[in-house]
Amino acid sequence: MPKKEKKRLQVVISDEQDALLTKAAYKLSSPERLVSKSEVVRLAIEKIARELEEGKLELEEFLKKLEEEESSD
Repeated sequence: MPKKEKKRLQVVISDEQDALLTKAAYKLSSPERLVSKSEVVRLAIEKIARELEEGKLELEEFLKKLEEEESSD
């Protein structure tokens, strides 16, 4: 999927989420290819969208998680 350079989302994430992104980027990286946290986010977006479309993930599960995060803010 080509990168969109014109439009970037500015999303606030927790320290825990940042640590998870860093850990995922580190695990996906190799000496030949470093993977950025932005690339991890793009991959995650594609994976979530694909699995929701294929019925492998439940939308209600994600909505519940979002509600939990909003109530803890």
